[in-house]
Amino acid sequence: MTLITTLLAFIVALGSLITLHELGHYLVARWCGVKVLRFSIGMGKVVYSRKFGKDQTEWAISALPLGGYVSMLDSRAQDLSDLPESELRREFTRQSVWRRIAIVAAGPLANFLVAIVLYAGLFMHGIEEPSSKLGPVAEQTAAYMAGLRSGDTVEAVNGKPVASWSELRWELIQAALDKQAARIDVRRPDRGVQEATVPTASLTEADLEGDVLGKLGLTLARSAPTLMEIMPDGAAARAGLQKNDQILAIDGKPVQDVGAIIDTLSRAPGQTLQLQLLRNGQDLTLSITPEAVQAAGAGGAVTVGKIQAKLGQVPDMIVVASGPFAAVGKAATKVWDTSAMSLKMLGKMITGQVSLKNVTGPITIADYAGQTARIGLVSYLSFIAFISISLGVMNLLPIPVLDGGHLLYYSLEVLTGRPVPERVGEIAQRLGIGLLLTLMVLAVFNDVLRLMN
Repeated sequence: MTLITTLLAFIVALGSLITLHELGHYLVARWCGVKVLRFSIGMGKVVYSRKFGKDQTEWAISALPLGGYVSMLDSRAQDLSDLPESELRREFTRQSVWRRIAIVAAGPLANFLVAIVLYAGLFMHGIEEPSSKLGPVAEQTAAYMAGLRSGDTVEAVNGKPVASWSELRWELIQAALDKQAARIDVRRPDRGVQEATVPTASLTEADLEGDVLGKLGLTLARSAPTLMEIMPDGAAARAGLQKNDQILAIDGKPVQDVGAIIDTLSRAPGQTLQLQLLRNGQDLTLSITPEAVQAAGAGGAVTVGKIQAKLGQVPDMIVVASGPFAAVGKAATKVWDTSAMSLKMLGKMITGQVSLKNVTGPITIADYAGQTARIGLVSYLSFIAFISISLGVMNLLPIPVLDGGHLLYYSLEVLTGRPVPERVGEIAQRLGIGLLLTLMVLAVFNDVLRLMN
């Protein structure tokens, strides 16, 4: 069932975005007077088609669901010798260079507009995210040395306001890529707003590929360790523990994370411990005796204590919501920043400053599609918006066979006053196909490595 969900989420996300991309080409082509012969959802053999409209444009569904294309009246692909002049005027290459630029650019622009609409809708609806409040800051880390402490709430990074953990992470990655220190404004309950400078420029290429905030010593603020589930007939049930009880201390010693509690319980098989709890806002103390259970250890079987309960910690959450106008502005800014970040990362990969392991392919995209779909609609729509931006940026790269390659040709035509020679275009086309195939192989290779790891 998980595999089916992943495949459906992947096909719906990528299929809809590619269709909207091609719809951008189609609408602007019609607006410019170019005759569209076929609009295909999918690639390969046509399995179903119908013709509509004055031009009898063929609307088709093709065998491969990932992809799509718009076929226009084009002398480079069809024999137009028998067409009357009235029809030839609607041929693509006979249009002015500015109309051709508009038609080609419409696809990527459609992807950016889709992302803006999705993000704006999400911002108006409100997105529940972990807040920018900090949890325990480990000693000897960059964040600790800069003066950041548990309970601080980050309000801005290098002058840019942040409210959620994702915004904090984004701004710190931006600072690291720009080789700048991060000036962080934090609010403390007892001392108001303070400023700390974290040397993000010291982060290495490997650091950027993993938990960037963790490398700096920053962790999410979380609630006290909470009992998420109580197993019947276990030590926890017999002691009277209940779901949603928060464990504050064991034998008078405060505990701040799940790991510390598990470690303490494991070391006390058969021993009676005093748990200080918070239940429905009321303090409570209960006695519990962890059961002695045999478990595998480094030197063989060992006896550990178990209470038969699941523990968890919930991050400090906030709902980020905006009014309609603010949401559109925020969405446009996010699309711009994400596009700029993508190009920046690409540039650093080309120069060797960032590993090529960051190139992802269809397997990773499908995996994230499935994960976000299972989390909920908000997460899935956020994922689609991000992929829409990535699709727009990728298509604008100046690689022949992509929209960006054609825009490069037409830009040269604007500068020189004449089109790129056909022979040059053919050679560039072959090189572009080779480059795209190489990138695809690299992406799939990286995807397989991620699965294996």
